[in-house]
Amino acid sequence: MSGRTEGGAVECRFLSLALLFVALLITPTPAFAHASDRGHVLLLPTGYYLIGGAFAVAVSFLVLALLPAASLDRFWRRRLPLFTPGDSARSAISLICFAGFAILVAAGLFGSRDPLSNPLPLVIWTLLWAGLTLLQGVFGDLWSWLNPWYGPRRLVSRLLSTDDEGPWRLPRWVGCWPAVMLFFAFAWFELIDAAPDDPARLALAAGLYWLFSFLAMLAFGYRDWSRSGEFLTAFFAMVARFAPVERDEAGRLVLCWPAAKLLAAEPLPPSGIAFLLLALSSVSFDGLSKTFFWLGLFGVNPLEFPGRTAVIGSGTFGLVLTFVLLAAVFLFAVWLGQRLAGSGPPLGQAAGLLVWSIVPIALAYHVAHYLTALLVDGQYALASLSDPFALGWNLFGSADIQVEAGIVAGAESAWWLWNIQAGAIILGHVLAVLVAHGFAWRLHPQPARAALSQFPLTLLMIAYTVFGLWLLATPTVG
Repeated sequence: MSGRTEGGAVECRFLSLALLFVALLITPTPAFAHASDRGHVLLLPTGYYLIGGAFAVAVSFLVLALLPAASLDRFWRRRLPLFTPGDSARSAISLICFAGFAILVAAGLFGSRDPLSNPLPLVIWTLLWAGLTLLQGVFGDLWSWLNPWYGPRRLVSRLLSTDDEGPWRLPRWVGCWPAVMLFFAFAWFELIDAAPDDPARLALAAGLYWLFSFLAMLAFGYRDWSRSGEFLTAFFAMVARFAPVERDEAGRLVLCWPAAKLLAAEPLPPSGIAFLLLALSSVSFDGLSKTFFWLGLFGVNPLEFPGRTAVIGSGTFGLVLTFVLLAAVFLFAVWLGQRLAGSGPPLGQAAGLLVWSIVPIALAYHVAHYLTALLVDGQYALASLSDPFALGWNLFGSADIQVEAGIVAGAESAWWLWNIQAGAIILGHVLAVLVAHGFAWRLHPQPARAALSQFPLTLLMIAYTVFGLWLLATPTVG
């Protein structure tokens, strides 16, 4: 009798919160005024996207709260077998990529000083950071083949007749903290540094980072340092878990639902939680730091922007603050969910599992934020790769292509561009709710407790949906 009474109390609490949740959603809200300096005009009102995004995530929560656990589990477990690829060419492809990286660094040091004609900043910031992240989320772990450290590390191992293990071992308590610190340094360089696009400056930073990582792999082993310290490998591996392509235990490629691989993940340690939250907060701050709202907080006139040097201090503060606030709110949402459910594993284990639901959101923000740069700067990258040293070469026949910046300008472009960006954010958050609910069944086998535990996290996701769409709608500098 006591168990039935306890279950009824949980269901009553959940029903009360759900009714309050729906009431908040249907309450009229003021529309956001819109102005944009992005070179295109938005055709649909901003409020349409804000309300639509919140509604999509809210509906996903209410539907999932009524779904049986078995049905949700069968949905995620579906697989379609494809074929078994070979790994024999992996070292060769990695060595080719390393040679290409060395040429790009040389181009950065001795080529054109113009960031739009030198291939190094275009490849790193556009093709690698923006483009490859998107491909990882669609096709799986391509980075494991393109990684410029794998081939050279294997080559050195063969020459020295050693294995891939290094002479030293990283202590267990180190976790992913080196990757967190290096990712923060990367984000600071991209978002805060005075001239991250300067080819020579970027070549020096990229070359030193490659050398540092290679020495660390020799010391601690390729696999250990890739998991704990090399932030690109750690980031791309996490993004690849979203992809609808995976390799099973037999090495065969299979198709699955997007984000299905996330549910097979184990709880992340505190350092892994920090790494994923930093990946999301840094992209979010990239958008926030350029808004009139943020610049106005520090007395900067956005119409007379003084340059990046003048906002290094406020930018560094904002990058740290955004991460701290996101981490605090996320941990509070997980803690509150555990309290509402009335039972469950420790906070660390629950947060370590539920943080995987951040991956669809981080990927969605990445796509929405960098889409215009990928479409325009990607064309500049194709042209510069044919003439990396500005010597009049045309290696790939693309040196003379006409860059069509109009692809992201004009009324027609604005319509499809905005819908893709807004759709990516809304879809990412809906998938995040699906993943979070999948983990909730692992943490709380009782359906009512599982749904109740996700209520605070779902509210956080809805708020972040609105925030992301606002970033796309508000006027920015540059």
